[in-house]
Amino acid sequence: MFRRALAAALAATALTGTASAQKAGNGQLCPDFAPCCGLYNDCGVGAFCVQGCDPVHSHSLGACVPNPQCKGGNYKLNSLSDVQTIDKYLGDASKINWVSQGRPVLYEDSILLTMAEGTVGTLLSSTHYVWYGKICAKMTTSQGKGVVTAFIMMSDAKDEIDFEWVGVDTENAQSNYYALGVTDYTNGRNLSVSNTVNNVHEYCIDWKPEELKWLIDGNEMRSVKRSDTWNETSKRFDYPQTPSRVMLSLWPAGLPSNEKGTIEWAGGEIDWNSPYMQNGYYYAMVQSVSVECYKPPSGAKGNGDKSYIYTDRSGTEGSVERSNKQVILGSLYATGEDPQEGAETASTASRPTQSVNLVPGGNPGGGGRGEGVQTSGIGSPTGGAGNPDQAQPTDNSDGTGNNDRGFNQGNGFGGQGAGSSLQPGLGKVGGGAVAIVVAILGLMVL
Repeated sequence: MFRRALAAALAATALTGTASAQKAGNGQLCPDFAPCCGLYNDCGVGAFCVQGCDPVHSHSLGACVPNPQCKGGNYKLNSLSDVQTIDKYLGDASKINWVSQGRPVLYEDSILLTMAEGTVGTLLSSTHYVWYGKICAKMTTSQGKGVVTAFIMMSDAKDEIDFEWVGVDTENAQSNYYALGVTDYTNGRNLSVSNTVNNVHEYCIDWKPEELKWLIDGNEMRSVKRSDTWNETSKRFDYPQTPSRVMLSLWPAGLPSNEKGTIEWAGGEIDWNSPYMQNGYYYAMVQSVSVECYKPPSGAKGNGDKSYIYTDRSGTEGSVERSNKQVILGSLYATGEDPQEGAETASTASRPTQSVNLVPGGNPGGGGRGEGVQTSGIGSPTGGAGNPDQAQPTDNSDGTGNNDRGFNQGNGFGGQGAGSSLQPGLGKVGGGAVAIVVAILGLMVL
């Protein structure tokens, strides 16, 4: 829920250089030099082509890297070793299960999604996509005005299934669903639950071709039948139906620059001196995620077991094919159309002939309620500060992501690690525990 809310609030500052505002949407495709369309219709290369690459508005269907197929299992989030930052992940899902934007923090046997002032929070997204299945997360939420925790399923075609928690309401989870990015808020329903901040609950999305269910602690709370979602105008079912990533996030809906309706929905503007903050940030805790992969829908194209690809621009279930095609990019300058672009060493690698966006900005873990975002990770064709091969960490870390030199907001990719660590035995993350760097991929609120 994050499509227009930050349009006036965010600027790309991690890597200098200015890329022209390449946009798609409303019948306009991305250009050939920046062929991959991101969640907010920004066009780019590199990370734009790997996750969240919109097949409807990209330059070609081949610009987007194939989606790795569903991988069932119980993922204990008790380590950052299985998490890679978005600027490092180039599509090899066999080596990593989670991609991060922002700064996840390890605390005891869980991962904290953190959000400090001047950032847009933290997102964890799965590298494998689910095309129908049962997905569960054991977690707590954050608290406070303007603070939103989310557990959602999001497809590259912008189908979406949501659990969301507004920080001023700790006794309800909000459920919602969208199709093809059309944000129909009348689909939303509140689901009653006891104290989401202090109590760990298991939230499940049971997603089948014919019916969608939301469950809390094993109890079915809501269901939607596909047959009830027919849209006579568009002649399609407004039902989530395309392969989707698991996304867990904490994001700032209550920024003063956001639209009035978004701020009101989130309970008001964020208080950056809130007693609900610890160590300088808001946080939500995720213990584990489980995924059960269901069989593909009846009549599904293809019989490959490696990836999902789109065969046309409709963005519907019938456009998806099970494939054996796999693509791993050679660098952040590469695309599905040219996967080895920039794969040579930094001194000899070819570079784009003009500035292009390399890494999507903002926090797409907010999904469709959000209201737009400027991109970050802007590459310069001449290297320098705009060259990801030369980008330097800004977190004073030791290369593992750990930091003990004091709290620093940060404005870069944050070194080699995917996050930071807090030592166990600190109670409920006490204020003087350990200083944490929170670097949100160069995004800072103006």
